[in-house]
Amino acid sequence: MPGSIDWPRLRDATLARVAPVWRAVDGLVLANTARVLEAFQACRVSEYHFHATTGYGYGDEGRRTLETVFERVFAAERALVHPSIVSGTHALAVALLGLLTPGQELLSPFGAPYDTLEGVIGAAGGPPGSLASLGVSYRQVEPRPDGTPDWAGIAGAVNSRTAVALLQRSGGYSDRPALSLAALGAVIACLKRQNSNLVVVVDNCYGEFVEAAEPLSVGADLVVGSLIKNPGGGLAPSGGYVAGRAGLVERSAARLTAPGLLGAVGPSPAGWRLHFQGFFQAPHAVGEALKGAVYAASLAQSLGLVSRPAWDAPRTDIIQAIETSRPDLLRAFCHGLQAASPVDAHAVPEPGPLAGYSGPVIMAAGTFVQGASLELTADGPFRPPYTVYLQGGLSCAHVRLAVENALKAVLELL
Repeated sequence: MPGSIDWPRLRDATLARVAPVWRAVDGLVLANTARVLEAFQACRVSEYHFHATTGYGYGDEGRRTLETVFERVFAAERALVHPSIVSGTHALAVALLGLLTPGQELLSPFGAPYDTLEGVIGAAGGPPGSLASLGVSYRQVEPRPDGTPDWAGIAGAVNSRTAVALLQRSGGYSDRPALSLAALGAVIACLKRQNSNLVVVVDNCYGEFVEAAEPLSVGADLVVGSLIKNPGGGLAPSGGYVAGRAGLVERSAARLTAPGLLGAVGPSPAGWRLHFQGFFQAPHAVGEALKGAVYAASLAQSLGLVSRPAWDAPRTDIIQAIETSRPDLLRAFCHGLQAASPVDAHAVPEPGPLAGYSGPVIMAAGTFVQGASLELTADGPFRPPYTVYLQGGLSCAHVRLAVENALKAVLELL
């Protein structure tokens, strides 16, 4: 089948179709770059902020200035930006374990969170260190069949023990839509009407700089994320962040380090230049990923594949889901994408166990930073309906080349 397709003509038609959406992305990138630039200038970022620190990291001006930049960009009272936060899941664990105490309840008002949170939440009696093992209960409210929030269910789920609500901006490994800032604001308002003291935590992974503001601007109390995703700009080698109300960030910091130490410690032996530089170029890198996702969705649609979101739909994260419906097609897509990667292009990804996931996952990730999903990656749980989740792309040109290679591999089997 691939040989029967006029690829140059298909590429040209796809580029013409997505051009208006790409222009809108350019406007978004300009606006987000302006607010990041303003923060760098207001915080007087200088070369000496990039220097390495060792030991405890006391008096690390680089770390504290980077946190101040995050505070301005995210409209936060306080930010904890730390190299020892290893993932978005870790950042969420730090926040949730810092905020919740025995006898309280965690509510997920818009379906189940990402798979790797299962261990953090836990079930009755464990695993050790989970919220459940500490006496924190959990409940969730499923979205309505059309993917919209169940307003009555959300209102009815808040009770006297509900202390924290967790909202995941991205859809994760599900077919529910990602939550736009407007939708997040509406859910947060519904929750706060039931209990004005309820703390709302937003998992912001994959969502930073996809809109012109961040979730704190629509009523969230705390946002968390990973620096090897959007805000690292493809350069940060590690780290994560927690940002929002100062007291809540301090409670999270006490869980990350120790009570009394909070965010005053945490060295960066490699220095902070890549974190600063990555954050500065993050709006551009996110724009490239968005353009790549739009192109991939349109190209896949032209070939008869179902994509979510549609190429011309509004976006609030960088993830593009493409339904393959068969295990061999999911495997073929990941093989094709890996073969078009700059790193480990010779590797052949296969489904297997991965820490934090309940079943086998296949993952194509020829990245410079291990697991960095702002770089171009594709993965999916190896279970029906065998959907592949494409994310990232520091260069739209690379996304185009790699996705075409992946789709050709799929078409070979149709």
